[in-house]
Formats: sequence, structure tokens, C-alpha cells
Amino acid sequence: MLRNLLALRQTGQRTISTTSRRHFKNKVPEKQKLFQEDDEIPLYLKGGIADVLLYRATMVLTIGGTAYAMLSQEHKFTDNFLCNHY
Repeated sequence: MLRNLLALRQTGQRTISTTSRRHFKNKVPEKQKLFQEDDEIPLYLKGGIADVLLYRATMVLTIGGTAYAMLSQEHKFTDNFLCNHY
């Protein structure tokens, strides 16, 4: 009886867990053509709108962070200079 119960359990697991595999189209040749075209678009922007948005966000954060750091450092230097001389 225990053997039958285990066999039934394994059969149930197999029927529930087996699904048909999805077949995806191979997009590599299409992507290779896209990235190898000589169309004056920089490589880091050829991936589409997502690449453009990531590039612009990176530039904004980099330039903004650099400006913030420079202004913060300048403010700190000015405060120290004024406190030490007056």
C-alpha cells in the first residue's frame, strides 16, 4: 500500500511539473547585423530606447554628482578659510 502511495505521488508530481517547453526564436543573427551596421550611431546606443535612457541617466548622475562634490568641497573650503582668518 505504501508503495502504491509513493508511485501515485511520483506520477502526480510528474504530470504537474512537466510543461511543454517554449521555443524561442534565435535573435542573435539579427542583433549581430544591427550592431555591425555602419550607421554613425554609437555602439552603446544601438540597443534601442532602453540604452538611450540608461546612457542619459548615467550622464546626468555623473555630471550632477561631480558638480555636487565640487560645490560641496568649495563650500567646505570657504567655511574653513573664513573661520580661520576672522
